Amino acid sequence: MNIKTQAGILHPTVAVVILNWNGKAYLQQFLPSVLASTYPALEIFVADNASTDDSVAFLRSGFPAIKIIELQENFGFARGYNEALKHVEADIYVLLNSDVEVSPGWLEPLVAMFSRHPKLGACQPKILSFHNRNMFEYAGAAGGFMDSLGYPFARGRILDVCEVDAGQYDAAIQCFWASGAALCIPSGIYHEMQGLDEFFFAHQEEIDLCWRLQSAGYEVYCEPASVVYHVGGGTLSKINPHKTFLNFRNNLIMMYKNLFRGDRMITLPMRFFLDGAAAFSHLVKGEGQHALAIVKAWVAFLRWVASRNKISIFPQQPKKPVAGWYGGSLLWQFYINGKKHFSEIVRRK
Repeated sequence: MNIKTQAGILHPTVAVVILNWNGKAYLQQFLPSVLASTYPALEIFVADNASTDDSVAFLRSGFPAIKIIELQENFGFARGYNEALKHVEADIYVLLNSDVEVSPGWLEPLVAMFSRHPKLGACQPKILSFHNRNMFEYAGAAGGFMDSLGYPFARGRILDVCEVDAGQYDAAIQCFWASGAALCIPSGIYHEMQGLDEFFFAHQEEIDLCWRLQSAGYEVYCEPASVVYHVGGGTLSKINPHKTFLNFRNNLIMMYKNLFRGDRMITLPMRFFLDGAAAFSHLVKGEGQHALAIVKAWVAFLRWVASRNKISIFPQQPKKPVAGWYGGSLLWQFYINGKKHFSEIVRRK
């Protein structure tokens, strides 16, 4: 599907697909930056997850160049994208959150990564905070990593601590996961991997996808030459107990799916005690709903395990990824050793 420009240069076709649910304000604020993109072989889509505000009417009247995909119900992030991308033809998909502002020239470095890395399965830009633009943003920062107990972190973000961006992570690197806030992936690979796991609904489905990509022999990268600014928490805020439920449940399912059986036998019991400690901490803080959400997450996870023969799980025997896997404990480094920065924990550029 490569197209040739007037200069005779071949460019892969790119579809930026923004999933929307009652996000008219975000579309109004951030779509202009996406429309200003200079990449010559670009189409922009908004897939609407059955919004109850007037997002679709607003798009039709205010942004006639945008292609609209209307979904019949709120399918969440995972199934929403899987359904939407059935209707999109392009060489490369970019899954972009509606609360992201892109910088000039943001697409070109991402697309160029695929010509430099033949095994590249997915990549992300550097993600900075929209409200504090010299800080890394929680959801991906400068490339995602994973510790041995299943806790995701990133270059520039350890747990809830985000670093100032001083150029310390400006090298493009191979990482464990690329953020779903701005995920760039070839369409053929996306469909080969059967897309995002729809059972997840939302949260950590992109980490699961990137884990499966690496198990299948693909690579995941962050390209900080591309920069975007993310609001974060636009659909479910951090204080919403349902977000706590989804994060804990989905993380447990992801570990069960992708770890070797022997590793599961070690990791999941340890997580049971750590998650119990997290629930107790919420109780002590007077956050009973979050504590209950963790309990419900474990109940839901165990029910999922009991019914796993009915659920499509990635068929290949998983392998530990060669990139972005930290063999130690993030919690130990953070709480016991007091290490709050990525460079203190993972000794690499």
